[in-house]
Amino acid sequence: MAGKRPHRPSHLGHGFTIFELVTCMGVLAVLAGWGLPAFGTLARDAARTSEVNQFAQAIYLARSEAIKRNGVVSLCPSADGSSCQPGPQWQGGWIVFVNLDRDSPANRDTGEPLLRVYPQWDAGLILSNRSTLSFRSFGQMGVTATVTFCDDRGPGAARAVIISQTGRPRVSQRSASGGQLSCV
Repeated sequence: MAGKRPHRPSHLGHGFTIFELVTCMGVLAVLAGWGLPAFGTLARDAARTSEVNQFAQAIYLARSEAIKRNGVVSLCPSADGSSCQPGPQWQGGWIVFVNLDRDSPANRDTGEPLLRVYPQWDAGLILSNRSTLSFRSFGQMGVTATVTFCDDRGPGAARAVIISQTGRPRVSQRSASGGQLSCV
C-alpha cells in the first residue's frame, strides 16, 4: 500500500468543454450588461450624497462654532480656499470662517480665522439662493436658504439642503415649497 496512489475520480482532471465555456461567458456578459449601468447610477448617487453630507456638516460646524465663540460664523463659495467669491454657485468649493466684522454678505477679511476649506465638486453644479450663509451665537441664521446639488441627470436626481431660519439643515428631493428642484 505504500507505493499506491489514491484513487481520483475521473472527472477531476478534465477541463471545460468549449460549449460550457461559451455558455459561461454568455451568462457573464448578460449579467455585466444588466448590472454595470446600475453600478454607475449607484456610484453617482454616492458621490452626490457625499457632497450633500459635507455641506450639511459645514452647516453644523458653522452653527456650533458660532455658539461656542459667541459670534458670527459664515460659509461662502470659494475657488481659492481662502476668500469668498460672489455668486450663487458653490461647486468650486466653499469655506467656513469666523466673521469677526459681521459683514453681510459675508466676506472673509484679513485676520478672520478660517475654520475649514471644502474642495470643489467636479461632478455637477451646486446652486443656492444665497451667496453666503451666516450663523449667529443664538443659533439663528435669520433667513432661509436652499442649496441644490445637480449632476448631468438633471432635476430628477438633484438633492437640496434646505436651511431653516433657525439654521437647521434638512436634505430633500423637493424644493422648500414642495415643487421640483431646479438645476439652472
